[in-house]
Amino acid sequence: MAKYFIIAIVSGMLSSFSQILLKKSALKEEESIVKQYVNPYVIGGYAITATCMILMIIAFKGMPYKYGAVLESLTYLYIMILSRVFIGEKLTKKKVLGNLIIVAGVIIFSLGR
Repeated sequence: MAKYFIIAIVSGMLSSFSQILLKKSALKEEESIVKQYVNPYVIGGYAITATCMILMIIAFKGMPYKYGAVLESLTYLYIMILSRVFIGEKLTKKKVLGNLIIVAGVIIFSLGR
């Protein structure tokens, strides 16, 4: 069952990376609406998202559904970190506190198994 948890965690990390690609695309000014939606960032972001869906289907074959929601909630943490690293977003007290609450919830859920 551990390999399915690893697949789910990798899927969450990849999903977070795809969100960063899409955000980078949204921050760029394009001269046409077609270029806004057909560029390497958008195509890559959606390709990674599709891959993540397949990975989660595989993960759910060997792990209970209730763990999927908990592991997916960690994507907020990954996005916060990746946004800081790749986009230079500021870490506000509210973002950090919100993510600490999410991590606390994951820990509490894990202890209650």
